[in-house]
Amino acid sequence: MCIIRLMSHHKRYIWQQPHWPELTANKHAVSSSLVRAHQSHGELIGKMKAIGLHFNAATQDALVNTVIATSAIEGESLNPESVRSSVMKKLGLSDELESPVNRHLDGLVEITQDAFNGQDTVLDEDRLLRWHSALFPGGVSGIRRIAVGRYRDHVDAMQIVSGSFGKEVVHFTAPPSHQVKAEMDLFLKWFARSVPATSAENPQAIDGIMRAAIAHLWFETIHPFEDGNGRIGRAIMDLALAQALGPSSSLYSLSSQLSKHRRAYYEMLNQAQRGGLDVSDWVIWFCEKFSAAGLSASLSIDNSIKVANFWRQHHHHKINQRQKKVLRKLLSVGDGGFLGGLSAEKYVGMTSVSKATATRDLSQLFDQGLIFSVGQSKATRYYVNVAGWSHGFIDEDKIIKTTMVDNDHLDKLLDDLPNIQHVLDYLKDK
Repeated sequence: MCIIRLMSHHKRYIWQQPHWPELTANKHAVSSSLVRAHQSHGELIGKMKAIGLHFNAATQDALVNTVIATSAIEGESLNPESVRSSVMKKLGLSDELESPVNRHLDGLVEITQDAFNGQDTVLDEDRLLRWHSALFPGGVSGIRRIAVGRYRDHVDAMQIVSGSFGKEVVHFTAPPSHQVKAEMDLFLKWFARSVPATSAENPQAIDGIMRAAIAHLWFETIHPFEDGNGRIGRAIMDLALAQALGPSSSLYSLSSQLSKHRRAYYEMLNQAQRGGLDVSDWVIWFCEKFSAAGLSASLSIDNSIKVANFWRQHHHHKINQRQKKVLRKLLSVGDGGFLGGLSAEKYVGMTSVSKATATRDLSQLFDQGLIFSVGQSKATRYYVNVAGWSHGFIDEDKIIKTTMVDNDHLDKLLDDLPNIQHVLDYLKDK
């Protein structure tokens, strides 16, 4: 886990280079990676147009995933349902009359949504400071009071370190606080004049994906705030992509890719911050993660199609609000996402009804073909009946071939074989 420490610096970093902040990338070195990144984006847009799918469903998923991932990178685990509830509320799509207020979460959702959709609004100091205020609504980070809604102003430089006390490893030292205002003024001026959409008017505009990579690195190098630099830096990254790609950028959750490769992400940032002004390696790595985010978005679209087909197939069935709420939950977590399946007890917990009502609701859904069951009596588990979803079940041959598994776990798997085979037979028939 990384912590921020305030102390003097001695080592040489990229911001101490004579021609900082003139960051560049070798066009020949990065061209193939940029081409692949743009190709993946084009394929994604083509897929959307071919099937006539509206952006809304996929955008909601990307927004939820981005909020969760950008927090996970900082070591903070958010409840997916709370995030989804906050996102739906901000989008005006929530059907809940009342929901618990989490100002910190709502603030992060607002920042992310503003970055996704606010590409026509200038990124200036005021907007950045409002983002920072929204991120720390109580003026604290954990239990520590911090400077909120303004740049850091402590005397010593800021260091990012990891390791236990006495064994700390210094990863990066940011510019001293007295330089931050001037550094940020330069950054914001560059960000404004390099927008791809103004390329016809301004020759300083650069490729949009490369610009997002450089903007993120540049901001993280300045590290202008006492806390929250990572989350705001990734919001700037998303805003840069939105300015380059338009509404389609909201299909991406690049932060999810950075979270999956968190160690490499930090290593690449650190390498770039300790190197020269040619940041080609960082841009190439960034493009690779952008392409991976495009593939993930494509799979998310496939999932959205399956969910849409599910509702279309069962639109004639009459289901009550409780049943609809549970089905939405099962569909939102995706194939295999609802671990252990849905039981009557879980249904009671999700809807606050009696066991008898839960059993009756589930029976109705089963009879109408919206769900199928596995097991008997108290061991009965229900799964939403979406074509193409396997719900994480594996076949008997794979279980028998499994090595590296303890005997108790193997016995449990073998005990479950009848239920698993039942599901496989069911899916095969479908």
